[in-house]
Amino acid sequence: MLEIPESHVLAEQITQTLAQKTIMEAKAASSPHGLAWYRGDPADYDDLLTGHTINNAQALGGQVEIKAGSMRLLLHDGINVRYYKPGEKLPDKHQLMLRFSDESALVCTVAMYGGMQAYEAGSNDNYYYEVACKCPNPLTDTFNEEHFAALIRLAGPKLSVKALLATEQRIPGLGNGCLQDILFKAGLNPQTKLLSLREGDMLLLFNSLKETLKAMAKGGGRNTEKDLFGQPGGYRTILSNKTYSEPCPVCGSAILRKAYLGGNVYFCLQCQPLLT
Repeated sequence: MLEIPESHVLAEQITQTLAQKTIMEAKAASSPHGLAWYRGDPADYDDLLTGHTINNAQALGGQVEIKAGSMRLLLHDGINVRYYKPGEKLPDKHQLMLRFSDESALVCTVAMYGGMQAYEAGSNDNYYYEVACKCPNPLTDTFNEEHFAALIRLAGPKLSVKALLATEQRIPGLGNGCLQDILFKAGLNPQTKLLSLREGDMLLLFNSLKETLKAMAKGGGRNTEKDLFGQPGGYRTILSNKTYSEPCPVCGSAILRKAYLGGNVYFCLQCQPLLT
């Protein structure tokens, strides 16, 4: 799933690879998928996109917006995006395919769920899109201690640290995947309530959030995800389904896994004690 680091990397790669390429054909929904959604009728995407030239792409939380003349193409967090060079065999099944004038292609597929939206610039009133446009990105200086403190005040003391970071679009693009290493490096259990945090824990959490996301983005995304060219990211996750069977890298204790708030959390009970 695309989260902040991966959308950042993907937007850069799309800009570097696709800028100045002209869309010659767009196929949407040629392989039906029950959990793939589109803005408007996917049958119209060829007329909407063909003839437009790619300018660049930008990351918006866990989404990527591709700019092509007056048109925009928004790819949501559940989309797998791959670039195919001229002459490379394209997959038989896909939920969106853009073919360019040089015979290269951009192919989007959906595994679990995901959305693709084509629209005129300035016309997208989707809630998640608008929130992602308005909220500061943790990779930038606008996401500072004051902003983080305001998020905590609005959240209220009864929320857990996982709920603070990864629910209600408080930080668009920060999901269950990136959350694991952020909390491990801060020494916080995902179930700990905000009211139980000790003096200095909020600053530890803020610093871990900023530093971990920057390290993930600088590394090319997490090694649990793939980039535009199908390569796994270079940031090696500390806690994920790839490392669950390994001992804690700090103390050697067993890593625990628990279903919590819509996804599995991984933690070391010695390094991340549950505060009450």
